[in-house]
Amino acid sequence: MITGASAGIGEEFARALAAEKQNLILVARREERLSALARELSGAHGITVEVLAADLATADGTDQIAKAVEASGWTLKGLVNNAGFGDRGAFTELSLERQLNMIQVNVTSLVALTWKLMGNLKASQEGFIINVASTAAFQGGPNMAVYYASKAFVLSFTEALHEELRDTNIKVSTLCPGPTASEFATEANIAETKLFKAGAMTTQAVVRASLAKRRKAIVIPGLTNKLTVWFGKLSPRLMTRRLAGWLQA
Repeated sequence: MITGASAGIGEEFARALAAEKQNLILVARREERLSALARELSGAHGITVEVLAADLATADGTDQIAKAVEASGWTLKGLVNNAGFGDRGAFTELSLERQLNMIQVNVTSLVALTWKLMGNLKASQEGFIINVASTAAFQGGPNMAVYYASKAFVLSFTEALHEELRDTNIKVSTLCPGPTASEFATEANIAETKLFKAGAMTTQAVVRASLAKRRKAIVIPGLTNKLTVWFGKLSPRLMTRRLAGWLQA
């Protein structure tokens, strides 16, 4: 199952896993996009691709998904919690509703869906969970305060879950990409920032790194991103958060 599968990193996860001949369940709000992708992948790879249109910004979005899985009798081998969004602007200037929706999608729905599908995943011989965070998880982010905080939660939660399930059949990994060429940047109003003008990885490269290392607790694709995180760990937090704010300009 892949959430946020209608575009960007989620869509690329679908393409990569389809190439592995994995049957897929694609989840997103935009049913038309999902259906078109499902037809393409099933035709190209001879796999079964199911589509679930659900809005993870709503409190009942994960219930809808969990009930559909149970009703259909699907057994899951993997869960990619990719759905998420960001927005640029001062905390007091962005709408409260949008920022609370961000927490709902990026944090609450991720946790809820993981919990509700855990029993199903444990029934498979060798399952995996990939939670998509960001290099933003490693520092505070002025002008994207809630987004950075939400990804810090995802990183911390996933690391803990990785340890809790270490001796089980489920491997848990956090994907922490840096700037990535996808519609996320446009939607978050950051495509023209210094951060993205400095260069962005392709979704293909990001997903390839994630799937190759899906047993690792933390996957940071790309040498530049690794160096950025390493530099941040060695620097005072004052410096890292001010640099993050500067890069958002």
